[in-house]
Amino acid sequence: MSEHFFEIKNYSCGYASFRLNDISFSLKRGAFAGIIGPNGSGKTTLFRGISGTLPPLAGQLILQGKPLKELPLQKRAQNIAIVTQTVDAGQITVEDYVLMGRIPYHSRFQFFESKRDYELATKYMELTGVLHHKDKLMTELSGGEQQRAAIARALTQEPELLLLDEPTSHLDITHQVRILNLIQRLNAEMGLTVLMVIHDLNLASEYCDQLIMFQKGKIFLQGAPDQVLTFDTIEQVYQTPVITRINPYSNKPVIFLVSEKMLKKH
Repeated sequence: MSEHFFEIKNYSCGYASFRLNDISFSLKRGAFAGIIGPNGSGKTTLFRGISGTLPPLAGQLILQGKPLKELPLQKRAQNIAIVTQTVDAGQITVEDYVLMGRIPYHSRFQFFESKRDYELATKYMELTGVLHHKDKLMTELSGGEQQRAAIARALTQEPELLLLDEPTSHLDITHQVRILNLIQRLNAEMGLTVLMVIHDLNLASEYCDQLIMFQKGKIFLQGAPDQVLTFDTIEQVYQTPVITRINPYSNKPVIFLVSEKMLKKH
């Protein structure tokens, strides 16, 4: 049996105007991996392929040795939870929104949530810090609170793999750190395997233990943050001059931008 928990093998997907080609990488159980790259490099396309929004054109997605396409949709939803960039919940309470994560476990003629459903929803609302909002409408929450509710819903699925598409986009630095600290804690304490699309290279460096860097629909480089986030690699892929240093606390790379004005001075 493969030592890899989740594998992408020679995978291609996309559109008439853009496609990913021959993507291959793997995650061990309990990994915290980030997908990075410039706009238009293929990050979101891959996310849509893994989440099932886009059909594959070639290759395989394999979870615990089994091709995803062979898993029934209900079983797939029990194993993989997805948190997208934006939360579009409408006029629904936070508790009802989080309880939707239990749908994959409902029997065919089950119309009401069970005691266990409520127990799990309460557990994860408390864990993510939204329990005191449970009777509010989702539209009454801030962006950061909505993201935490979305993570709570994903966790009620009791998944083994958590997919996140830019969970910190449009959030201020306080909420970015809170969201990523939460995900990091879940990864460490629950052994949850995390695959996250993220734009911010410093956040990716600080929180991820594995990075997959995309460029023009292909993987340019993958490895630990210190292997991927070098100044020459970033300048080559992002076409932007940077300086890299090491965070003295985490020993992870930190990226500094250099303005055109400063470049002209030097």
